[in-house]
Parts: sequence; C-alpha cells; structure tokens
Amino acid sequence: MLTVYGRKPVLEALQDAGLQCHAVHLARSNREAGIIGQIKQQAQSRAVPIKMHSREELARISKNGKQDQGVAVDIICPDFRTLESYVQHLESLPPQRLLALDCISNPQNLGMIIRSATAGQIDGIIWSRKGNAALGPLVIKASAGTLYKAPILLCPALPEALRQCQVHGVEVCILAADARQSLFEHRPKRHCIYVLGNETDGVAKTIRELANTPLSIPMAGGVESLNVAVTASLIAYATYFER
Repeated sequence: MLTVYGRKPVLEALQDAGLQCHAVHLARSNREAGIIGQIKQQAQSRAVPIKMHSREELARISKNGKQDQGVAVDIICPDFRTLESYVQHLESLPPQRLLALDCISNPQNLGMIIRSATAGQIDGIIWSRKGNAALGPLVIKASAGTLYKAPILLCPALPEALRQCQVHGVEVCILAADARQSLFEHRPKRHCIYVLGNETDGVAKTIRELANTPLSIPMAGGVESLNVAVTASLIAYATYFER
C-alpha cells in the first residue's frame, strides 16, 4: 500500500477509476469548502472510508507534515512487496532482471526510472527507504502514474538487500566507465541486479566492493556519463539488442 499526500494528488487518485483506494485521511482542522469538499464527495461516491485525525496524527500517517496539506490517501499497489518476501520465491522464478536504486535523490529522476523500468524488461525495482527520494507526489508525477503499478521491492537499506540477494545466487552488476564488458554484451547466467548510483556521487563504495560484475556503456563524442534515468532506460531495454 502507498500513502499519497497533498490535496490535488489525493483528489486525482480518487478520480482515477483504475486505482483501488483503501482509505482517505483528513485533518479535523481542514476547512470543508473547496477541494476538501470535492475529496470527501469523491471518496463517498466510491465508498472509500474517510478517517478523521488531529494534525499531528495525520503528519505521522503522511510522513510529511510540512507538505501533506492535511490530506492523505492509502492506495493499494498490487505489485508492491518486500524484498524479503520476494527472494523467498526466487528459486521458482524464471531468470529475473532487477534494478536497484542506490541513493537516487531527485524525485524526477526516480519517477522516470520507475516509468522506464516498468515499461521495459525489468522484473523488480529495489527501493530502499534509506537514501532514496520518497515515493511521493513528485515521483508519481514524473512516472506519469506508473508508480502505482510498478514492481517495487521494498527494503530498509540497499547493501544488506544486495547481500541477501547474493545469498540466493543473484549476480550484482554496477556501471563503470572502465569496465571491459559492455552492458549490451552481458548475458546473466540467471538472476541479475543492475545498480543505479546517486546522481552526483555514483555507486557507493560499499556497493562497489560487493558487486560481482562491472559493466560499461559504449559512448562516443567525448561524452563521459549519462543521466541516471537515461541509463535505466538502456538497462530496461538492453535485451532487445541481443543478436
């Protein structure tokens, strides 16, 4: 379940018939007129429960008291799951291609990554609560609403998550300019994770040290690096380049 906050994002979510809304949360201090009235009317028309809270209680629900505007909604996302539950079934799954997000701090980048990964051949997106941008309104907007149906794998912190995957035989790949093997030449033996690093600092040292395979993206014209969301798109569609 994903909790979305903010008056306009909540109203848009309630107006989307394709989304299953579990409950609407409102602060008692809200004025009844305007968009709050529209939210209540829309929730009632869809038989979505409305729960009233103090301002402090709502801030704990939204986890962003400064920007929630006294409104939040719980949305059921059927493809969200914990990484812990996911790896328990890895042995029975066909070869998996996963993306792991290492401190992607820009919400626009995160949203575009999620959109490309969901559209391409990526089976899961590992999002850790520590270091990454929150899955909030800016990410939803940048993903063009794709976040709600994205295969998000939730975990507390990425290094521990990658080690957990390696125990189950998953290959961990990072992007490195000096790597001899190209992303488009790489053929995983079975399950594989591609790690996307921070926009400024790249992949963290702790992640680089535990990675199994460095890969490069061929570039011409003296270009040294690509935007992380562009890199995610190349990874998501890399299998289409197989010969």
